[in-house]
Amino acid sequence: DEFISSPPRKTVRFGGTLTEILLKYEKGDTTDFELLKHQLSDPDIKDAQILNWLHEFRASVAYLTKELEQLVSILLKLPWLRRSQEVVEEYLGFLGNLVSAQTVHLRPCLRMIVSQFVPPRITIREDDVDISDSDDDDENISENFDTCHRALQTVARYVPSTPQFLMPILVEFFPFINKSERTLECYVHNLLRVTVYLPTLRLQILELIIEKLLKLDVSTPQQDIEDAEETANNCASEEKSTEEGLFDMEEDEDRKGKKVVSPSIERMAHPLAERLDILMTILFSYIKDVCHVDGKLDISSTKDLYRDLVSVFDKLILPTHASCHVQYFMFYICSFKLGLAEAFLDHLWKKLQDPNNPSVIRQTAGSYIGSLLARAKFIPIVTVKACLDLLVNWLHKYIDNQDTGANAYCDVALHGPFYSTCQAVFYTLIFRHKQLLDGNLRKGLSYLQSLNFERIVMCQLNPLKICIPSVVNLFAAITRKYQLVFCYTIIERNNRQFIPVVRSGTGGDLVQTCTNPLDSFFPFDPFILKRSKKIIDPMYQFWEELSAEDLENLKKPIRKGTSEDEDDDFLKGETPQNDGVVEIAPNSYESNTRSPVSSLGSPADCYVPYPL
Repeated sequence: DEFISSPPRKTVRFGGTLTEILLKYEKGDTTDFELLKHQLSDPDIKDAQILNWLHEFRASVAYLTKELEQLVSILLKLPWLRRSQEVVEEYLGFLGNLVSAQTVHLRPCLRMIVSQFVPPRITIREDDVDISDSDDDDENISENFDTCHRALQTVARYVPSTPQFLMPILVEFFPFINKSERTLECYVHNLLRVTVYLPTLRLQILELIIEKLLKLDVSTPQQDIEDAEETANNCASEEKSTEEGLFDMEEDEDRKGKKVVSPSIERMAHPLAERLDILMTILFSYIKDVCHVDGKLDISSTKDLYRDLVSVFDKLILPTHASCHVQYFMFYICSFKLGLAEAFLDHLWKKLQDPNNPSVIRQTAGSYIGSLLARAKFIPIVTVKACLDLLVNWLHKYIDNQDTGANAYCDVALHGPFYSTCQAVFYTLIFRHKQLLDGNLRKGLSYLQSLNFERIVMCQLNPLKICIPSVVNLFAAITRKYQLVFCYTIIERNNRQFIPVVRSGTGGDLVQTCTNPLDSFFPFDPFILKRSKKIIDPMYQFWEELSAEDLENLKKPIRKGTSEDEDDDFLKGETPQNDGVVEIAPNSYESNTRSPVSSLGSPADCYVPYPL
């Protein structure tokens, strides 16, 4: 009864079978061919019609040569993804037959599949302006993406050279950064899925994704992100106080004592930061999933991914100045196993000491070493000591080679890597000195004394003049407290030698003093993206505020000695007093590179009288 009552399936009737229509077209009779194209382009085409056509096309792929690419283009535009499972399976079979018989259509097939890596567009117009973006209400979007990856795997199985044709298409279809968060999220997620079944493309795909992330990162300076958050918080507070003023007299008793969480609490106020946050979370999740099998670290997979990420780091991250967040993918993977962190430190160390590398790369490598040693909780103190030994020994050898030469004077252009290494050592000591001295104070002091900081500080190259003042001041305070070296005489001499720079502007002349001649930055300064920071924070060493006792020791006025030789004050255990104040916060100062002092976890501004 069902068979009798069901309508007959439509078949090709325009003068014969599909093969006959194509043969007629070759002879110049285009009537039936045009009718065929018209029916395939019909937006109301039914599943039964699509199935029938696909069945015949699968049997006639030999005729679909380059001359019929217009017809193939129409076939590739068929709305097959949002159809019945039967249509989907038939279409996948058609794709396999097509690319295996006519590889000339490989690129159009790949372009069709990749175009489905983002949610479908919906048409939205405002004042005759198309503001369409993506349709987030599609319930089947995850299932559609699964089908797209099946299609891509089908094509790759029939055409082994698929990866080399696919990569330029993946680059071409990458959405612009001003597209919706959902569009970017879906595309990046699908790119990373491709690396699972086309592993030869993993390095190139990671390069592509991290390059786009880097553009987002440098377009959103940390200060801009914090300003946007502060503005949003102020607006939220004003709205909340207004609402409380209107409704607090009739407050529902059930709501008392309950904390109402705003749905926007996880969102970043800065739109580009919001996109970056979502994409960084995806990247971290991918790294974790690749490196872990059934919840356990897979050493082989982790090493392979580490090599790819280090390659991307060398190519993209290391030459990029003052990125804030993207470089944390190396911080994250290094946290999985100490051996990875040590391998990365060794990699940076080789970059730093290699004289064949450009000076700027060597300096940046030094910044990464110092920042990683200072901030990574997963790096034990024994590794910190081993790295300090390497760095300090290199500094002493450098001084040995320079002290007798013609270049033994303070010059950033000549000795940039030296100053960057000094700053890395000082920065590491600031964050790790308590751990270095913990347990056995005598043994810890003996170790620090063996580093001979006095020779480094007193050398002709004068690193205290070049390093960032906030780092210098905290280093001076700590080394003075433990009587390792007395820096204040040199700091005073350096301050007298600073030459202010006069810059003319619309508001008049501005006198500036360059406080960051190295143009350095700390790559692992606090991570402030709300979602992804939850992954980083547990393994991150935040700045510990100076205790009241430490502040008292720093602020304590000490009577100035009567000797004209300032060095005698150190011998007497006294420090000259001065009314001047300096800011203590180990962050870069220049606005385009500095870590904002308002960042949670950065050393706060401490104005303490320091001896000059």
